Amino acid sequence: MSGLRFTRPFTILGILLALLVIAAFVLVALNAQNSAASPSMSVVVATRDLQPRVAIDASALQLTSIPVPGTYPKIYFTRLQDVAGLVPLVAIPTGQAVTSNVVAKPSAALGSQSEYLPIPSGYVAVTIPTSEQQGVANYIQPEDYISVIATVATAGKVASKTIFTNLHVIRVGMPGPAGGSASTASSLTVVVTECQAEVITWFLNYAALKYVLESFHDYLQPGGQNPDPACPTVTAAKGVTLQVIQAAYPSLF
Repeated sequence: MSGLRFTRPFTILGILLALLVIAAFVLVALNAQNSAASPSMSVVVATRDLQPRVAIDASALQLTSIPVPGTYPKIYFTRLQDVAGLVPLVAIPTGQAVTSNVVAKPSAALGSQSEYLPIPSGYVAVTIPTSEQQGVANYIQPEDYISVIATVATAGKVASKTIFTNLHVIRVGMPGPAGGSASTASSLTVVVTECQAEVITWFLNYAALKYVLESFHDYLQPGGQNPDPACPTVTAAKGVTLQVIQAAYPSLF
């Protein structure tokens, strides 16, 4: 009887060890099953925030391995070259996978899925031509603020004057392969009042424009734009004539 009492603790200990081994095998089997159900794959993700309607640059992409369920729709990209040049329909934050349902080819209609341009109430967007020397050697980028200088030659004299300041740049246009170097901007889309848009149109037709890049210390704060009391809505614009321009900018004439 004393021998049985002596071996009983070892018997209980052996049973506990056997149960632990069985539990470990069960956990390993479950993990293996979960891994098999959710395999990993290398997909294209954004390395910085991607803005709507702005073509994606290859430098803003990288391949990252993520778990992807086998039954999930095949919307991921596995090659960087398949994404570079596409246009996001919505904002894509840093670290998020770029999927086929949120991008489109530049030539495709973006439709109602795309976000609206950031134009405050009472303002409009207008596109103005630019070049390396006209536009500060291509340093102007979206979210910058610029001033516009007009040069007018009339009655045998030439004069220059700053006609606008604090114009918010919301897009920078790049030419296609047939239009020159992709690194040289061809246009700037800025936010103005409808009245300013008429004035800019007049100067584009009858004068020469040059843009200057303002210091970021002087930039307006987001949402800080208020409609011009003299032109609060797009219907307030009444047209521009030579006499209107002469009265507004007498030093040019």
